[in-house]
Amino acid sequence: MPRVLALHPRMLRGVTVPYKATVLTDDGTANTGAVATLASRPLLMAGLGAATISWSAVFVALARQAGASAVATAFYRCAFALPLLIALAAVEQRRRGPRPLALRARAAMAGGFLAVDLILWAHAITAVGAGVATVLGNLQVLFVAGIAWLVWHERPSRAVAVAIPVVMLGVVLVSGLIGTKSTGLHPLAGVWYGVGTSLAYAGYLLTLRRASAASRHVAAPVAEATFGAAIATLTFGLVFGGLELQPAWPAIGWLALLALLSQTAGWLLITSSLPRLPAAVSSLMLLLQPAASLGLAAAILGQRPTLLQIIGAVLTCGGALAASMSATKAAAEAEVSPLG
Repeated sequence: MPRVLALHPRMLRGVTVPYKATVLTDDGTANTGAVATLASRPLLMAGLGAATISWSAVFVALARQAGASAVATAFYRCAFALPLLIALAAVEQRRRGPRPLALRARAAMAGGFLAVDLILWAHAITAVGAGVATVLGNLQVLFVAGIAWLVWHERPSRAVAVAIPVVMLGVVLVSGLIGTKSTGLHPLAGVWYGVGTSLAYAGYLLTLRRASAASRHVAAPVAEATFGAAIATLTFGLVFGGLELQPAWPAIGWLALLALLSQTAGWLLITSSLPRLPAAVSSLMLLLQPAASLGLAAAILGQRPTLLQIIGAVLTCGGALAASMSATKAAAEAEVSPLG
């Protein structure tokens, strides 16, 4: 996965897409160097964001092993990320002005979907294992494409339609569902947790995308969604239990890393790219996460991939990249004044 992402800028040299300046890509002056590269490559930003959040499965697994509950994992992930996100949002507001209340409310509602996603995903990891849970959580590509088509008439391109079954085959192979036995404690329950995770994840991506599309803000939508998720998980923990207010070390350390890398850095990159890409393409790009998680699990947790899992990683990355390049070219050609 690191090699795929390293080659990404050269592979996409001829790909352009209209975009709006954001706090990550514009400071009021001309963009240069690496910042300009990010500004003109929303697919690169989405890919880097997906690579960053691919650490989530490892951190969640380590935190769970250290004794953190599913609700605590979700809550502390959001709570630890909020101070930095709020500071970035304040700086952004001075540059861009305040966001409309309706967009803030929509982003907070996206946080409600995120809370459900994070809690169910943590349960799925325990029930069916990290690999299968990550795959089931990324079935959102089907839900996102279908909802975006039905609700917002974003009909998937032919390339995206062809890539979806290829990518889905890839994530199934990555999971180890074929050729290996399940190591989960409750496979059937894990499947339902995974499907629920996918539905919540689709709701989060689509709602956050709509809360960001009409705004030049990036940090603010992520901060608002994270705040909404923190409130939702806190409420859930207080009502139904399972929320430890002081998780033991090293769980708190893994959750802090989870917050800073995945919830902050990863989602800032992803939120910058979502409004500039078709919904189905954004979702396909995020399917790079399970492939990257496979490599991280091998390096950190000692979970060596099989040949079928390696083939699945290639299918996942190749299908997502091909569909993204095709759809982005089509979007650029459809604009009256595309930016290079």
